[in-house]
Amino acid sequence: YTPDYETKDTDILAAFRVTPQPGVPPEEAGAAVAAESSTGTWTTVWTDGLTSLDRYKGRCYHIETVVGEENQYIAYVAYPLDLFEEGSVTNMFTSIVGNVFGFKALRALRLEDLRIPTSYSKTFQGPPHGIQVERDKLNKYGRPL
Repeated sequence: YTPDYETKDTDILAAFRVTPQPGVPPEEAGAAVAAESSTGTWTTVWTDGLTSLDRYKGRCYHIETVVGEENQYIAYVAYPLDLFEEGSVTNMFTSIVGNVFGFKALRALRLEDLRIPTSYSKTFQGPPHGIQVERDKLNKYGRPL
């Protein structure tokens, strides 16, 4: 947990609703989400000593209590763009939400919000035949897909 971390315009910012297991402090739960969804692992990896992971790690920089909900918190996590492959929505989402939802220190976890820097979102190509073709296939108009 790094409350003194100042987010950058290039960070991907995520807000997770976190319900820690009994006895797990919210700061520890938030830090664990940040680590597990970026560079952290509970397994010893032989490549750990080859590079400094500090520039790639996610950082939980703020925790808020959810008003009216017992033992629920919003954990704000910043991820550096260097962690993600350009142009790959799949890579971004599997990194952020792929493995972390089975994390045992948490009773429940939900991604509430995600802010993606414009510079990164411009690397996504979009549908190969254009948005209108996708809307026609799905018969969905006048709203987000």
